[in-house]
Amino acid sequence: MRNLPPLPDTSRARVLVVGDVMLDRYWFGDVSRISPEAPVPVVKVERSEERPGGAANVARNAAALAAHTVLLSVVGQDEPAQALGRLLESEGVVASLQTDPDLATTVKLRVIGRQQQLLRIDFETWPNHESLQATLVEFRSRLPNVDVVVLSDYGKGGLTHVAEMIRLAREANKPVLVDPKGDDYSKYRGATLLTPNRSELRQVVGKWRDDADLAARAQKLRTELALDALLVTRSEEGMTLFRDEGSVHEGTRAREVYDVSGAGDTVIATLAVMLAAGAPMADAMRWANHAAGIVVGKLGTATVTLDEIKIPD
Repeated sequence: MRNLPPLPDTSRARVLVVGDVMLDRYWFGDVSRISPEAPVPVVKVERSEERPGGAANVARNAAALAAHTVLLSVVGQDEPAQALGRLLESEGVVASLQTDPDLATTVKLRVIGRQQQLLRIDFETWPNHESLQATLVEFRSRLPNVDVVVLSDYGKGGLTHVAEMIRLAREANKPVLVDPKGDDYSKYRGATLLTPNRSELRQVVGKWRDDADLAARAQKLRTELALDALLVTRSEEGMTLFRDEGSVHEGTRAREVYDVSGAGDTVIATLAVMLAAGAPMADAMRWANHAAGIVVGKLGTATVTLDEIKIPD
């Protein structure tokens, strides 16, 4: 494969994913007229699909790369939670989902007509303290049996104890990768690696003038947060890894960009699996970039299989 490092044995990788899960629902239909009630298209729904989203999509991406994957999260006592459980089981993820009877499992419903997303409707509430505490207890017990921890923050309240989880993981000498959310990264202090995208990083460090300015701002943030590394995903510009010894850049590998939703999940999942399998961080980034180039050519939250990433690009 062009410019790609050797692929490690991912079947021995053990990944623990914690964070906000959601159910992605898709309604596909035909659009042939405008509503007489309002200037909006009328979609005649012809089929529907359900896929795990959020941290659940990270977990299924790790499992698709043959890693033993455990997912910890909180869901409601409702039909979407049951659907999530079935989907995750079918994709080889060991899902331990704490049930909060007062919580509505997060659902993102997308209406798609003529292969374009026309509308998204979100249903969500925040989990309670008891269910979050139970997740933290289980997190502590799972740590000895994993190689890498992924904390997938979608800002839905599932990672209220993120600072404590990072502390516990580092004390156990487990690398901890974080997909961050919001403009306050202080809660992620001490993590091994953060994976903000371009716009997320801009919220935190401000707008940069050029690559040199980006490097200065990224390294300053990395030092302030005591991170081993900062990986900035930059859409059509590829991704850049910042570490003590400098930076490494990988240009985009996308053949055709169809849908970028969930691409960040694929990136952090691939990173985690490769690191858990023993790959150096720079090599893991190159595999993650390759996987991202494949997944953006698919509709919606999707995975990249081990067979797919073995195909030369």
